[in-house]
Amino acid sequence: MTYLVNGLYIVAFALFIYGLMGLTGPKTAVRGNQIAAVGMLVAVVATLISIRDADSANWIIVVVGLVVGIALGVPPALRTKMTAMPQLVALFNGVGGGTVALIAWSEFLDSSGFTNFHGEQPVAHIVVASLFAAIIGSVSFWGSVIAFLKLQETLPGKPIGIGRLQQPLNGLLLVGAVVLAVVIGVKAISPEGATSQWWMVGVLVLAGVLGLMVVLPIGGADMPVVISLLNALTGLSAAAAGLALDNQAMIVAGMIVGASGSILTNLMAKAMNRSIPAIVAGGFGGGAGPAAAAGDENRTVTSTSAADAAIQMAYANQVIIVPGYGLAVAQAQHSVKDMAKLLESKGVTVKYAIHPVAGRMPGHMNVLLAEADVEYDAMKEMDDINDEFARTDVTLVIGANDVTNPAAREDPSSPIYGMPVLNVDQSKSVIVLKRSMSSGFAGIDNPLFYAPNTSMLFGDAKKMVGEVIEELKAL
Repeated sequence: MTYLVNGLYIVAFALFIYGLMGLTGPKTAVRGNQIAAVGMLVAVVATLISIRDADSANWIIVVVGLVVGIALGVPPALRTKMTAMPQLVALFNGVGGGTVALIAWSEFLDSSGFTNFHGEQPVAHIVVASLFAAIIGSVSFWGSVIAFLKLQETLPGKPIGIGRLQQPLNGLLLVGAVVLAVVIGVKAISPEGATSQWWMVGVLVLAGVLGLMVVLPIGGADMPVVISLLNALTGLSAAAAGLALDNQAMIVAGMIVGASGSILTNLMAKAMNRSIPAIVAGGFGGGAGPAAAAGDENRTVTSTSAADAAIQMAYANQVIIVPGYGLAVAQAQHSVKDMAKLLESKGVTVKYAIHPVAGRMPGHMNVLLAEADVEYDAMKEMDDINDEFARTDVTLVIGANDVTNPAAREDPSSPIYGMPVLNVDQSKSVIVLKRSMSSGFAGIDNPLFYAPNTSMLFGDAKKMVGEVIEELKAL
């Protein structure tokens, strides 16, 4: 039986890795998810087989948990719109971290404070792994809850903190959780015996408050990176829990999630020209910036119409479309694809410029455009397309704010100074499609809106793109 279980786990690991390879591009992402899901099913079957003879009650609990999880997870996954996908990702990720924390607590109670780990003497690495999983899982859960509330706009996207005391408080919470964990671990492997369960509760509470206090001061502009970081933490906590439980499926799956999340977090931080510690320190994107403070009344905005926008793009050699969260809100991706096809039929070259942190989660815009069957080759990453803006006749910005802000290059006093952005302002003409002049999720004013080569097309993205399409047909 052991050989069968181990064989199934190996199959599951292979499917996890093969599925992850499919997530490298929109064309293969759906298939990659399906392959990974099959791998998880195989891992669950292997786990059920391994515990079948040990304890029938545990087998029933696992099956009931599966049924409840499917009932709670599938409906929102099917019904959630693309605009709310970042929230769903944050919530699902948080559930994973919370589950790991509960597993660690359950193991503590089941083994009488780790002093009798399933009838055996506790091993140091098992105790350490369990306590690590408890701390990181709790941080991930409560941090993901705050990320969800900010993305849902139940909480404001701007940083919420206590100023200079924020980091010392976070440090104290971390030290407190680690100290309690050390006390539990030392007593578990010493002749003194177990600690009270309230010590473990203290670890979970302090780690949970730390998760809240770490994410609350982080502004909206950093939220895609935060989601990726929390995802990595959940993976690491799952791997640690798997080590404590001697469950190969949790170890490998957790390591894959933790490693991929860590790599993605690092890449996104570099794309923003910021360090991960600086992002965790928070406070980014908390104000409107000096440009707004100077007073908008001294600057003029040029408005345009769908007809004028259609004429500009129809007679252009190249048009670059820059998608942002406003495109997702309006669900305008299919209309944009139709508009691009019309322009291409008139001999216009159309490309899409994708900023690494556009939208509210990693890859948000890529997935959105892929949903409308936009060719993957037409989606250009920032580094690949930034030099082309100076040779572009018209750039159409749809709902993107912070990732097109030239203040990041030109204004040292701007909160986003130094962050690489799309050089849309270098285009011969820029059309910004927005509902209003409001700032982006980071709450930072964008001088692009007042530039002499920029015109504003106000309205719902889907509606206005539809009007542009009608005007293009009439040309």
